Amino acid sequence: MSRLIDQYIRNDAEQSNVMKVEALARRFATRAAKHDREGSFPFDNFEDLRNAGYLKMTVPREFGGDERSLYEMVMLQERLAYGDGSTALAVGWHLGQVLHLRSSDKWPKNIFAALCHDIVNDGAMINTFGSELGSGSPSRGGKPATTAIRTDGGWLITGRKTFSTLSPILDRFVISAYIPEENCVNDFLVRKSYRTTLIETWDTIGMRATGSHDVVLDDAFVASDARLDGQGIDDGGGWLLHIPACYIGIAIAARDYAVQFAQSYRPNHLSGTIAELPTVQQTIGLMEAELRTARCLLYSAADRWDRELDNRPNQRPELGLAKYVATNNALKVVDLAMRIVGGTSLSRNSPLERYYRDVRAGLHNPPMDNTVLHTLAAVALSEQH
Repeated sequence: MSRLIDQYIRNDAEQSNVMKVEALARRFATRAAKHDREGSFPFDNFEDLRNAGYLKMTVPREFGGDERSLYEMVMLQERLAYGDGSTALAVGWHLGQVLHLRSSDKWPKNIFAALCHDIVNDGAMINTFGSELGSGSPSRGGKPATTAIRTDGGWLITGRKTFSTLSPILDRFVISAYIPEENCVNDFLVRKSYRTTLIETWDTIGMRATGSHDVVLDDAFVASDARLDGQGIDDGGGWLLHIPACYIGIAIAARDYAVQFAQSYRPNHLSGTIAELPTVQQTIGLMEAELRTARCLLYSAADRWDRELDNRPNQRPELGLAKYVATNNALKVVDLAMRIVGGTSLSRNSPLERYYRDVRAGLHNPPMDNTVLHTLAAVALSEQH
């Protein structure tokens, strides 16, 4: 019988890709505790990802990429997070952004082509920095305090961005900035320079190795053609499923650890292992129910997004629900796993305590729970006339 994590593999090609990523995940798992304890960025993991061609997963084939589907990205990201959640979440922002740009056509063709070329040939990566201390998450509609002022040949960008995942390794990134003279907000493609400074502020209880520090821009120059004001096509935000995929991967790792513990732990007052106890079996059953429910919804949403191109904007409620269920169920699964293992699960020598801290971060990744529920309520209310 196949493992739980293998159940959504559809063909030999996907099996082959999964096995390659599983090898990476095993390697990253040996480094995860060190990076977590130090709060250090896993440059070694990203060198391995680059050498394995993982960074070009969602780049279109016309530019030399693999052009993986959303379903495949979810599958591989889940597998990578099984080994190291921080690395998976961090690289997921890059992979998801590229998939989003591919499906929405929101960037000028020449700029997107140049980015894809650099990803394929040099292992470049991209992320968008929109969050700020004063305005919070851009997904909630806050206007950035970061400004873009017109100058000869382009723009001068000044401001400070928080939660800038991947910032230690990026040579370019997208910045959202307010343009006072036009009273609007736009995105700008910024190159790392002496006018961009990394402030190492990321010191959190979970996802400690994502490098989500602050980035300060002080009159950073951006050429006129690097203003990214295209709207593109509404793709429903399917690319954000890289987030729930990550947290489900962590939860499966916690489930496997707890099950293996239950099958091997034999207290001296029992004749067998604790896996034979009805209470432990019921707890394992609860973990299975939470995981299987979340994964069914996650993979169904990804598959629909891949197939129903014209219906993608209408899938936003389902996509949000997939994230809501996955992250909340992942929290429950890790908690249940710790109940099975008992007090030793709190030890720094146990990966469970890291899983427990890491899955908490899912509540603060977009879309947030209340946003998802509001969207679902709005859809339901719109049906009643």
